[in-house]
This record gives sequence, structure tokens and C-alpha cells, in this order.
Amino acid sequence: MGEILVGACSWTDRELLAGGWYPAGCRSAEDRLRYYTGRFPLVEVDATYYAMPSTRNSHLWVERSPVGFRFDVKAFSLLTGHPTRPGALPAELRTAAVGRYGRTTASPELLDEVWRRFAGALEPLRSAGRLGAVLFQFPPWLAPDAAAVAALRACRERTAGWPVAVEFRHPDWWQPGQRESTAGLLKELELSAVAVDTAQSLPTSVPPVAPVTSARLAVVRFHGRNRAWGTGTKEERFRHRYTPEELSSWLPAVHAMADRAREVHVLFNNCCGDAAVRAAATMRHLLDTTDRPAGAR
Repeated sequence: MGEILVGACSWTDRELLAGGWYPAGCRSAEDRLRYYTGRFPLVEVDATYYAMPSTRNSHLWVERSPVGFRFDVKAFSLLTGHPTRPGALPAELRTAAVGRYGRTTASPELLDEVWRRFAGALEPLRSAGRLGAVLFQFPPWLAPDAAAVAALRACRERTAGWPVAVEFRHPDWWQPGQRESTAGLLKELELSAVAVDTAQSLPTSVPPVAPVTSARLAVVRFHGRNRAWGTGTKEERFRHRYTPEELSSWLPAVHAMADRAREVHVLFNNCCGDAAVRAAATMRHLLDTTDRPAGAR
């Protein structure tokens, strides 16, 4: 059975810092990371989606975390096809990046340089064994078609040798008629599928399936079940506190994933106040104290 690691999708989220989870004297970046890593074995770094990561920060994260701790790092927005502000790029790259409406237009040369710098910034984590996965969360307009398949293949070529997890926001990737083809493509490319828990019965709802497409890693991300998902503000979209019953419903799937992958990462993205870290603690308790389903290995 694979190891199941549970954590939150940020340790520096503004609402978490204001939510009272950290002790009063835990004020510095170093103190907060050490406090977090003393309670969870895994975290997702979401800041790298909004701005390029730095080698310096990667070195600091290695120094301030224990052996065996994992950082899942979210890919920079330009690399996943999302709109990107030129200001999110290093200063020396911005003049070549301004396109229409103040968004970045990525020439092949600029894209090559961004990929090079992104990979270099993560190298300290990778070489220290702390890089759990690089998460490519693709935009909701990336539907399953020939162009999307080509984009996935190009992404894999760029990330050869990296542990990569893929989350689709377009629901058609995991609908019954497409599901087998999607899983087959990810297996071929040795990319880990990301299962999601989110509000259902919405046009943008991704089905709560839990495919395992890599023997190395399987991932589940819990986004909360607020029906403002996809339409409201960030706080509205992610405002949800998971009940033990809601989390328990995922236990059979998580255990089944652990039967097929060496590691399973269970991450909570309902980052509103301390909801994510509280849900992560509850899930760890449930996994530690609940018997596995009959018939599971």
C-alpha cells in the first residue's frame, strides 16, 4: 500500500494568517513554515502560479522543512495557458511580454526562457527529494480535442523527468464517454491525474472520479462545495467547511488509490480562514482511525 500524505494548498494564505491557526508568536516566514511542517507532511505552493518561483525560496524551504516533507508546486500561469500579467514576470522579461489588454503575449523565445527559469528555481527542491509534484492546473476552456492533446504532449516534453500532476477544469475530460481516453493519455505520458472534490450539478462541475494514471503518484484536491464555484469571488468560491461525513465518503477512493500508487497526496484548497488546515487534520484522523474497506489490500 502506498503512503498517504495530507496537507493544505497554502501555508501563507492571507486568510489563514488572520484566522488564528498559527500561535501568536509565530510571525516570521520561517516560524510559520516550521510550525506547519511539524503538523503536516505535505503542502501545496500556490504562489508559484501567480509569480515565478525563485531558487532562493526553494533553498529556504529545504532548510526549514524536515526530511521527507513534500512540496507540491503549482505551475506558473503562463505555462498552463492562463492569462498572465507582465508584472508577474521577472522585470527583465516584461518589455517583451506586453500584449493586448495588458496581458502577456508569449513568443517562443519568451516561453523557452520562462520554462528554463521555472525549472531552475525548483531544482533545489527536486535535488533534495522535497519536490512532491508540479501541478499543472489547466484552464476551464481547455477541452479534450486534438489541440489540447498536443499541448499535453508538449508539456510533457518540457517536464521530462519531473513528477507532474494534471488537473483539468473542463468537465468533459472525465465524463463517461471520454474518461477512458483521458486516463489512457495520461498513463502514456506518465502524468498523474488529479481527482477533485467540488460542488456538483453546476455546468463547470468536474465529476468526482479518482483515476490512477501513474504508479508513482496519485492526487486528490478538495476545493470545497460552495455553489458559487466558478462564479463568485475567491472567498465565496472556496468558503466551505468539510464535515467528517463528507470526508469519510472519500476514504474508499483514497485507499484504492494507495493500492495503485506509491504515494497519494490529499490536499485541501478550501482556503477560507483555517478551513483547509482543519479539514486536513480531520482527514488525517479519519485515515488513521477508520478501518479500510473490506476487500482492500
